[in-house]
Amino acid sequence: METLLHLVATYGLLVVFINVLVDQGGLPLPAYPAMVVTAALAIDRGSAVWPIVPVAMAAALIADLLWFRGGRRFGVRLLRLMCRISLSPDSCVLTTRGMFARWGVPSLMVAKFVPGFAAIATVLAGEARTRLRTFLLFDAIGALLWSGVAVTLGAVFHHAVRDVLGTIEAFGRLGLPLVIAAITGFVAWKAWTRRRFLRALRMARISPVELYAMIEASAAPVVLDVRSPARREATGWIPGAIRVTTLDEARDFSASEVIVYCDCPNEASAAVLAHELRRLGFTRVRPLAGGFEGWRAAGHPVDFADAAAIAH
Repeated sequence: METLLHLVATYGLLVVFINVLVDQGGLPLPAYPAMVVTAALAIDRGSAVWPIVPVAMAAALIADLLWFRGGRRFGVRLLRLMCRISLSPDSCVLTTRGMFARWGVPSLMVAKFVPGFAAIATVLAGEARTRLRTFLLFDAIGALLWSGVAVTLGAVFHHAVRDVLGTIEAFGRLGLPLVIAAITGFVAWKAWTRRRFLRALRMARISPVELYAMIEASAAPVVLDVRSPARREATGWIPGAIRVTTLDEARDFSASEVIVYCDCPNEASAAVLAHELRRLGFTRVRPLAGGFEGWRAAGHPVDFADAAAIAH
């Protein structure tokens, strides 16, 4: 454990840079503890803490720029991949995407404080064809606030941090294994949370063929589109589908049957909304199996004239 503390004390800025880069790159290795501890140790040594902020900002901006470029080039395909590998299942569902739809690029200023939102927001910004300088402005502000809060916590509570490190160090050779066990436990908890989340979303789906048959038989249900506005405009939508971004918007469309679709793996956004609508008393609400991509792959018609959309 003494060796680990020595490395942090000696190469703190490098540790912070690598940790932030990995964290913001999508791996479940929280960067906040490293920034807080590095700032606390700097205070104890009488060193300046301000260099930690630009180092953390630089690492965060590098990772975010990669996500942004990926979103611009690959769009929904990258989002779907992120949702499949993410240990934060809420990162691809309605609440998170609704935040970006409502607040747009300025949401990047607080994105890093919201679990599961930072990476998805940068990808959505790229998919929405946000201007690079606009993206960098708001993302830099967000990185500054995020890292600044961590450094401030480390500086203000450096005595408490030192006590915690002293307690860990008192375990001797067991100190490092305990730290590793804590990190492993965190990752396992995130994985268990994701599994429970996906299990909770198991419900009957309607296939694109079934939905098309209902529309052709003039028995079309209310169809809600919970994808991002940029994605809807770029790819079109199921004829008659109404765009919604929040549960409050969706609850206004009462009907005997409601179909919800998105572009997330496992129809996560659609299933979350369907689940919440059921809790509100909607008796017949189902996600569309395969989402919009499944509908389009089946060769069914797609609208591009936004006559059916309802602005909220």
